[in-house]
Amino acid sequence: MQYLHERTTLRIKKHKSFFFFRNNRMNKQKRFFISLIVLFTLISSGFAQQVGVNSPYGRYGYGLLSKPSLGATESMGGVSYGIRRGSNINPGNPASYSAADSLNFTMEMGVSGQFSQLSDNVNKQDFKNANFDYLAFQFPLVKNMGVSLGILPYSKVGYDFGRNIIKEEISYIETFSGSGGLSQIYGGVGYAPYKYVSLGANVSYLFGSINHSRELPAVGQGDAFSRVVSNSFSIKNVKFDFGAQFTYPVSIDKSMTLGVVFSPKINNKTTITPSDLVYSQNSSSFLPIDTLHNQSFDLPETFGLGLSYSTRNLLVGIDGALQRWSSASYPDYLDNMTSDTRFNDKFSVNMGIEYVADPVHRNFFKRLRFRGGLSYSNSYINTKVYDPSISNVVNHIGNAGYKEYGVNVGFGFPFRDMISQRISMVNLGFGYSRMQPEMDYMIKEDMFKISLNININEFWFMKRRFD
Repeated sequence: MQYLHERTTLRIKKHKSFFFFRNNRMNKQKRFFISLIVLFTLISSGFAQQVGVNSPYGRYGYGLLSKPSLGATESMGGVSYGIRRGSNINPGNPASYSAADSLNFTMEMGVSGQFSQLSDNVNKQDFKNANFDYLAFQFPLVKNMGVSLGILPYSKVGYDFGRNIIKEEISYIETFSGSGGLSQIYGGVGYAPYKYVSLGANVSYLFGSINHSRELPAVGQGDAFSRVVSNSFSIKNVKFDFGAQFTYPVSIDKSMTLGVVFSPKINNKTTITPSDLVYSQNSSSFLPIDTLHNQSFDLPETFGLGLSYSTRNLLVGIDGALQRWSSASYPDYLDNMTSDTRFNDKFSVNMGIEYVADPVHRNFFKRLRFRGGLSYSNSYINTKVYDPSISNVVNHIGNAGYKEYGVNVGFGFPFRDMISQRISMVNLGFGYSRMQPEMDYMIKEDMFKISLNININEFWFMKRRFD
């Protein structure tokens, strides 16, 4: 009996030693993950002197709109509606949250850098920008139910450009600048009431401020030599997104998923705060101007449809979306346009593919993921088009938008938790997009983007036992 007791005691000590070693390894990994988060935050803060975008198309509407895809799916052309993977966060369709592993906690964050070149076929100008893009979390709540929280961009405004004005015997440069954008803090839940059906919803707090300014010489104002007219407004409202996914199991390791998404129209009333400043070398003064209350700023209803096909090695997806911008209200005061000429219904198509030789192979290169994608959309906004060859101030020749074409490639570098066997991912993506104007004398924009995303999957919901 004493011998058996000693063996039992020895076995318990070994088990305790094993779990102590395991806990120590897990703590080291969590410290490593936290260090990466801090590092990425510092990197993005280092680029904070030039953040956002530099595009003259941000002068109209709410600026340049962001896509709902994160990390891996961004390199697949931005597909999201039919994508359903428990190890990735997909706020583009909240029904995907129910795929979250019952023992898994997922965090994703992303930073990016852009190089853009603007051209009017005569002159060119280059810009560089960097952004801290998003932060999102996902975890299981109960069986067949997952939850996601995070902060995402909705739109970005950033521009600074000018044009020559010739009027009778006076010529001067009129300068336009703008900044700001909209963001959304979201919380969502996805639930699978049946084996191959999932439903979900996001509730977002949409917020942000946008400022537009115009600078020109203040003719007839004594010794004044410049005048700056600014208009700013803020948006604060609640946004809803509803989604569903239907999965058809082709075989034991192959499946097809159909995803649908609907976002209702948002009717927002807010205040436009104008400012009219005339200044010289010796003095400055504000001209009286009325604040505009209860102005209508609408965001459109959105319909999305996506289809994906996945196997052990392959993921292919295609999305289509329609945003009903033509029926959205927006103050004429801000852009001197009308509801008939300001917005277009926006239609977009995205398609992408991901390939991995063997997702569980011990060889790192066998687990490396390769991604690619294409995208197309028309612009939701129109811009005023001026003919520079007409030598007077009244040289407006029409309103037009642009077509946007995009190409993406990317790589997923996996690293495995040797204790829990959870696979996390560092995603590196490269993208090129072109905004091709629909009329002459408009600005063509080419943008190159590098994005870095970290996807962390942690084994946080395991109940440990000591035998």
